[in-house]
Amino acid sequence: MTAETDHDLPREPVATHEPSPRSGSIALVLLVAAGLVAVAVGLMTLGRVQAQPYILGILAVLAMVGLFNLFAFAAGIIRFVDRNLDDPVMGRIADHAFDGLAVTDPRGHVIYSNAAYLTLTGATGPQDVRPVERVFIGNPDVSEAVFRLLKAAREGKRQQEEVRISGQDGSQGRWLRMRVRPLGTGKRETRYAVWSIADITRDRERQEDVFQELQHAIEYLDHAPCGFFSVNPAGELAYVNATLANWLDYDLAEIGSGGLKLTDIVSGDGASLLTSIVAVPGEVKTEVFDIDLRMRTGKTMPVRLYHKLAFGADGAPGPSRTLVISRARDERSDPDRAAEVRFMRFFDHTPMAIATVDRGGNVVRANARYAKLGQALGLDNASKSIFRAVSSRDRHLLIAAINQAAEGQADIAPVEVALEGTKERWGQFFVTPVDSAENDAEAAIVHMLETTERRALENQINQSQKMETVGQLAGGIAHDFNNVLSAIMMANDFLLNAHKPTDPSFQDIMQIKQNATRAATLVRQLLAFSRRQTLRPQVLDLGDALSDLAMLLRRLIGEKVKQETIHGRDLWPVKVDVSQFEQVIVNLAVNARDAMPDGGKLIIRTANVTAEEAAKLAYKGMPAADYVRIEVADTGTGIPADIRDKIFEPFFSTKEVGKGTGLGLSTVYGIVKQTGGFIYVDSEPGQGTSFKIFLPRHHAEPEAQVEQPAAVASATNGAAKDAAPAAEAKPRTDLTGQGTILLVEDEEGLRALNARGLRSRGYTVVEAENGVEAMEMLEEQSGAIDLVVSDVVMPEMDGPTLLKAMRETNPDIKFIFVSGYAEDAFEKSLPEGQQFDFLPKPFTLSQLVAAVKETMAKQG
Repeated sequence: MTAETDHDLPREPVATHEPSPRSGSIALVLLVAAGLVAVAVGLMTLGRVQAQPYILGILAVLAMVGLFNLFAFAAGIIRFVDRNLDDPVMGRIADHAFDGLAVTDPRGHVIYSNAAYLTLTGATGPQDVRPVERVFIGNPDVSEAVFRLLKAAREGKRQQEEVRISGQDGSQGRWLRMRVRPLGTGKRETRYAVWSIADITRDRERQEDVFQELQHAIEYLDHAPCGFFSVNPAGELAYVNATLANWLDYDLAEIGSGGLKLTDIVSGDGASLLTSIVAVPGEVKTEVFDIDLRMRTGKTMPVRLYHKLAFGADGAPGPSRTLVISRARDERSDPDRAAEVRFMRFFDHTPMAIATVDRGGNVVRANARYAKLGQALGLDNASKSIFRAVSSRDRHLLIAAINQAAEGQADIAPVEVALEGTKERWGQFFVTPVDSAENDAEAAIVHMLETTERRALENQINQSQKMETVGQLAGGIAHDFNNVLSAIMMANDFLLNAHKPTDPSFQDIMQIKQNATRAATLVRQLLAFSRRQTLRPQVLDLGDALSDLAMLLRRLIGEKVKQETIHGRDLWPVKVDVSQFEQVIVNLAVNARDAMPDGGKLIIRTANVTAEEAAKLAYKGMPAADYVRIEVADTGTGIPADIRDKIFEPFFSTKEVGKGTGLGLSTVYGIVKQTGGFIYVDSEPGQGTSFKIFLPRHHAEPEAQVEQPAAVASATNGAAKDAAPAAEAKPRTDLTGQGTILLVEDEEGLRALNARGLRSRGYTVVEAENGVEAMEMLEEQSGAIDLVVSDVVMPEMDGPTLLKAMRETNPDIKFIFVSGYAEDAFEKSLPEGQQFDFLPKPFTLSQLVAAVKETMAKQG
């Protein structure tokens, strides 16, 4: 150990260049130890008594020396020096470093500096050493950087700055890198700062040379007589040279800022060619493509691309490098090149996918549309077989066609097959042979045209024709069946009037009435499907209508299903038949209940849909207009995709035999369509089903409406509600009357029953079999006919013709048409302004006489 006093430390900032010599000596330590041993031996020879004073004296002297050193060390007068600091290796590393090093104390004085620091700061000797801020205090280019370094030194942080020192007398300046850091991590050591200064002028010069060379290279590339671009794996343009930007009429700065993609500058499906290169891990591929580039103005220019693409070890593509040669001049200067350009344009821009294949179906060459098709089908670039584009179930058809072409057969029939992929897509393949003498590698040329939309349109047309055919059949059956039901229901009413409830046969008669009513409901469903039922539309507030249905729906769906109705605000009015609208909601609610056997939730929502919103929905067949939407949604089992398109077909049902007629949704469809609305379904298995009905908004306009008799309207509504027993429980009204009625009906049995019923209520009835006979009866009665009740469809002269003829003779004669067809089926054949009442078949005796009495009560 060695010690040195504070008097040995310099009080002014100086620089030390040589390590201090070692102040300790092992010989001195041994000499002191030997002297102490000699004194001890000498004292032992004197004896204890004589030596005691000397021992005490020596101990006192040693104690005083020890006490003095203890106080001096505590006061800092002397200190112990670490031997590591005197290591000549460590000292010489700092003293002879290339970078200038200096250490400053908390007051900013330099307490250490090496030779490089003196040289870089221009100091002539240790007495001339100055801290960094004093060296560069007068240089305005460096002062801000020095200020930041001083601030970091005071805060015990690290900081680095690179500054340029201007040369004197016009000489070239220097670049310096200045750094500062705390001496250590301790509290005291952080108050000392270590400064380093390095001359980086040569490094800066080399960087500037490299930058200049890079600038020259970019300038040469930008103004080369050909175009160049690079595309990253995301399909974005990473670089475009000035030549290509000028060709495409783009601002080079705009392209450099990003935003442009390969698809923005490549016309048609050409971009698919560049992204369809087969990946080979670790290899670099160069392909040549003749395509058209698209300018910013929309015009195109023919080019040839030399497209270079490198693949990583995992097969992932890296950035591409593409050379672009314009072929626009070739079209004007070289006829052969012009013909080639025209052919390549035709080849790549044709709407058909074209490829040449070998005997195994591997693609040899293909156009851009084929490359795009492969990407759309989800085929990877490594798949070069054309068979991979075809569904496995139809693949054998294309294989057979290519085999025929490979054998040289001509006139191969087109093959229409399903394409591979998650969605159902179809394509038609045209295969022609290739002359083997020209190319042994190619066996056939395959043209493919996607036919997905065409097949969908054909299916839609076929479905529409089938629905129309079934509708016409249903309407014809319903007309004939209504005549039969009318006779049954009229005869049943006579039997009920003739028998008391206590009669043993009364229950059998009631059973006949109930079954006739069920049959009438089935006929109305057929007419609803064929869109030929009679509607009595009226302006309706859907919110009020749904509120009135709430109690009925709760009883229908049961306790397991929770019902929720969400009304839209300020719903627009619609014009619909109330009873038919209720039937639509009830049918959908019952279907929803059946789809939730274990319970669930039924939600009915209403909302206005503006024309702009309707256009965004993009539902097929629904034009953009204002609608009111009614959504009936459930949380049930959902509808499988394979039967979703069949649910509106008549007699289609997934329920067990005896648990449904299959006419529920077809009836809903017919009613909505006849009202002028649209209905669509969204459903996923296990996710529930949502039916969305769009009814056109009703705009209030003054209309010349024909006032319908209350009795007729009530009769119609009664029929629409299946002649419910509740109607029979209403108080009986007086349906008797007086007057002469001309009854025209070609069905003899039905005519006799109707005449009998009217006579039983006090009316005089004159019967006629058809229109010709009715005209004769009208002349015989010479104006005594008060009312004509006529069928619509009759031989020789139908109902509308009869009405015209009678109105010419008697313009005020009153008319009631009865028919199994809808009123709209013959209303168009009537002259404008003609007034009449209508009673749809089948009807009961009470409905007939009520309609007659109401019409008779009206003034001519």
